[in-house]
Amino acid sequence: MAPLRFSANLSWLFPELPGLPARLSAASSAGFEAAEVAFPYAEPPEALARAVREAGLRLVLINTPPGDQEKGEMGLGAGLEQAVLYAKALDCPRIHLMAGRVPQGADRTAVRSEMEAVFLENLRHAAGVLAQENLVGLLEPINTRITDPRYFLDTPQQVAAILQKVGRPNLKLQMDIFHWQIMDGNLTGNIREFLPIVGHVQVAQVPGRGEPDSPGELNFPYLFELLEDEGYKGFVGCEYRPQGDTIEGLRWLRLYWDRQGRPQAG
Repeated sequence: MAPLRFSANLSWLFPELPGLPARLSAASSAGFEAAEVAFPYAEPPEALARAVREAGLRLVLINTPPGDQEKGEMGLGAGLEQAVLYAKALDCPRIHLMAGRVPQGADRTAVRSEMEAVFLENLRHAAGVLAQENLVGLLEPINTRITDPRYFLDTPQQVAAILQKVGRPNLKLQMDIFHWQIMDGNLTGNIREFLPIVGHVQVAQVPGRGEPDSPGELNFPYLFELLEDEGYKGFVGCEYRPQGDTIEGLRWLRLYWDRQGRPQAG
């Protein structure tokens, strides 16, 4: 079985280092082949592309700019154009399409169908724009119990239903195991059910959102083996908050590489 491929989420890892170029270099030195960045927009795309190349990394994921989510903006208007511009400059194949929030004071169930109708229209447009550039769009359910109580997408079931309605092959599900555990648990069943439509995975321990081997509810050696057994070939993003020094905290990954070997670059 092929070992999993891990990506350093540089919006979360190496907080001790200022700026993305320094974090890219540190991720490469730590043994990562790939990186992801939620919002790379503070740096000019050409400079960032150069930093990625110099670090010898691949950038595998960025997010659309969040937009004014208080206004329920989906990050799929002007934000989409900006994200596509960056993705092309950075040779990054995937863009996480941020959804909006349920308006302050509104009842989620009351506004859901109206919000979904607007979102579906935006997604069809986005899928077309992305397809022209050979890019994949990802939708991520984010837990509404703790992290973002008003975020529109909060379960894999909801996202899978939306993806089915849109019916575009270049839109996929982004599975952040941290959020899935908080909302629904049943990880073995949910991973098996939804993995065929997953385009990217992210990991963090629950509830502290630390390293996979920090104290918490999740048994990551089991979950990694499950992803291998199910034939997952995409990247696993390390989107967690280091509990101390980032490099020391990567013990779990060095152990994984010692046991499973490293993926062949490809």
